[in-house]
Amino acid sequence: MTHTSPHPAHDGAHPAHRSAPDSGNQAEILDLDADVLAEHTASVTAWLPVRTEPRHIVDLGCGTGAGTFALLTRFPGAAVTAVDTSADHLHRLRDKARSLGLADRVRTVAADLDADWPDLGRPELVWASASLHHMADPARTLRKVHDLLVPGGLFAVVELAGFPRFLPDSAPEERPGLEERCHAALAHHHAEHAPHRGADWGTALAAAGFTVEGERTITVDVDGSRSGAVGPYALRGLERLRDSAAHALTAEDAGALDRLLDADGPQGILRRGDLAVRTERAVWAARRA
Repeated sequence: MTHTSPHPAHDGAHPAHRSAPDSGNQAEILDLDADVLAEHTASVTAWLPVRTEPRHIVDLGCGTGAGTFALLTRFPGAAVTAVDTSADHLHRLRDKARSLGLADRVRTVAADLDADWPDLGRPELVWASASLHHMADPARTLRKVHDLLVPGGLFAVVELAGFPRFLPDSAPEERPGLEERCHAALAHHHAEHAPHRGADWGTALAAAGFTVEGERTITVDVDGSRSGAVGPYALRGLERLRDSAAHALTAEDAGALDRLLDADGPQGILRRGDLAVRTERAVWAARRA
C-alpha cells in the first residue's frame, strides 16, 4: 500500500524523520514496492471519503513517491507537498515528477517530523502511508496533523501489517517454513524497536480530535506471474531479512536462505515460479471537525 527504516527488516515504510546508510537499497525497495502494490494504492485513494476534490495535499513520509503519484493521479487538480527526511528519496521523487510532466504539481520538503515542523501550508488532505509507526511520539504527530488540516480536512493513514511474505509455506524444499522462522526470529527486535507498529490508530485518531469516518483492511496477494517486479522485490526484501535475522538463524536455515538469495544459483529465488507478495493494508480516513 509505506516506506528509510531504522528497523532491520524493511516493512514498506518510508518515514519522514530518520535516515539510514543504505538509502540507495532502501529507495530501490520502495520503488519496487510502489510498482507491485500500485493497484492496491490506487484502490485506497479511490476509497477516500473526500467531500470536495482537494487542491493541496501533504504526503508525510513520502519516500520515493508511491503515494504522491497515486494522489496526483486520483486528484488531477491537486498539488502535493511531499515530506521526507531522505534527500536521496526526494531527489528521486523530483526526477520522476519531471519525467512524468508533473514537476509543477510537486513540492518536496526535507524534514524531521520528530522535531519542529516546517511550514507545510493548509492542506485539505494529509496522507501518511507506513510512516506513523516510525514516529517517536505518534500522538504528537496526530495532533500536529489535526492542527495542520483545514476544518473539514481529511487525514488518510495507511499501515502495512508487517513485512510481506513471498514464499509458500512449503518452500524452500529442504527447509520448509523458512520465511516464517526468519520473521519469528525478529519478533523480539520488532517489539523493542518498533513499538507502535500494529497500533490501534482509530483510537489514537479519535484521541487527537479526529472523527474516524472509515476504516478498512485490504488483503494484498500479488502473484509473481502478474508483475515482473515481484521477483526483484522478493530478492531485495529477503536480503534485508537475511541481514537482520542472521544472528538468530540455525546454520541450516542460514544456508538455505543464502541459496535462495544467490541470484545466479540453481536454487535462486528469481528462478522460482511460485513467488507472491502477501500482506494486508489497514486504512483509516479521519476528519478534522
